[in-house]
Amino acid sequence: MEDLNYILGYENIKIYQNTDMFKFSLDSILLPNFVTINKTVKNILDIGTGNAIIPIILSLKTKAKITGIEIQKEVSTLAVKSVQYNNLEKQIKIINQDIKEYANLQPTESYDLITCNPPYFKINDKSAFNDSEYKVIARHEVKLTLEDILKISRKLLKNNGILSLVHRPERLVDIIEVMRKYNIEPKKIQLVYPNQNKEANILLIEGVKNGKPDLKILEPLYTHNDDGSYTDQIKKYFS
Repeated sequence: MEDLNYILGYENIKIYQNTDMFKFSLDSILLPNFVTINKTVKNILDIGTGNAIIPIILSLKTKAKITGIEIQKEVSTLAVKSVQYNNLEKQIKIINQDIKEYANLQPTESYDLITCNPPYFKINDKSAFNDSEYKVIARHEVKLTLEDILKISRKLLKNNGILSLVHRPERLVDIIEVMRKYNIEPKKIQLVYPNQNKEANILLIEGVKNGKPDLKILEPLYTHNDDGSYTDQIKKYFS
């Protein structure tokens, strides 16, 4: 079922979602609030844009042109409708295409910033796909692997361009290894915890193409208080 929903804390924005597909989560709100955006950023690419939640939040922070790439036709249709509903067609462009095909057709060094909330889980013999195809593609590295993202980013990012990812803490070593393989130097990391009594379950990481080693570990981010309410750290993103 297709619904038009408010984004928590963003009273002037609504987004189209489908309950049968993979809906956006807190991850997709944390990433655009984590990414470094400066005045030199003119062109942004969001890989696997889903229903365009990341581009729409980014549009509140920058006047840069934003391109969202989504491989699944039905999901990209939701993204287009979300962009149109919020009157952002002049700033955000949605393309229904495999990002690998798109990257092959683009000139090198086309973007200042790339964002991505990618599939988190590797494919192996123990992988169990009990969900719909929409959710499998969103969650598992079926169509897009971590290495694909870094290879694409090396081609499409300008020198000193930024790649910003939200992922899972257990993939941190993999991410750093593949970043450096493709000349993306990790520069900023933040771990996100459900509360102060649990292990981190979200990783935010940013790297710079051909950057110099200078990694900063930001303070931990706790999403919920003991009573289940959002912490002040999270509420500031919704103000």
